[in-house]
Amino acid sequence: MEEPVRLFRNSMLERLTLLSFRVFLCVWLPLLAMALAYGAWRSSSVMGFILWTAIGFAVWFPTEYLLHRFLFHLQARYVAVQSLVYLLHGNHHEQPNHPLRNLMPLSVTIPLAGVIWGVGVFMLGSGRGGSLAAGFFGGYVFYDVIHYSCHQFPMRGPLLRRLKIHHINHHYRDHHTNYGITSTFIDRTFHTLLVIQQKKS
Repeated sequence: MEEPVRLFRNSMLERLTLLSFRVFLCVWLPLLAMALAYGAWRSSSVMGFILWTAIGFAVWFPTEYLLHRFLFHLQARYVAVQSLVYLLHGNHHEQPNHPLRNLMPLSVTIPLAGVIWGVGVFMLGSGRGGSLAAGFFGGYVFYDVIHYSCHQFPMRGPLLRRLKIHHINHHYRDHHTNYGITSTFIDRTFHTLLVIQQKKS
């Protein structure tokens, strides 16, 4: 396996930018299970838990699109901002198939998850806010598994194959299109779907 593009001179900082699929699953699946269990425990009813978890899950998908389109592909004038965008996502476009850089590092996602969970609980209470955050985390885990799979696995079957082609076209045809990872629908809705002209025979 080729060496990943180096982001930091400091070895400790560099290690924090790398994440294997196995470690991702070993950390995030228990965290997701605990968040769901807490939301269920603190909810006043089963239907309330299901409703707020479903809302959190649904909120992830526009969030995914907006982050990818407007933050990860931000065209900035300032060098410091350009460097931040490169750290977050630009390096992935430079080396899209490196398995240790296909997942967002834990050094980013775990602190953010803590903030999201804390804000949700503070604003909506432990039952509704905890369930909302758990659903949102479920959407994130689903997203990163799909993203990793697009780069590392064959993804057979019509739906999975369509998602893989959709994302690979983002990398190798036009990185200003196909921002959705888990769905092609959102790109169609916001007119950022890559349309490939078929050659006439």
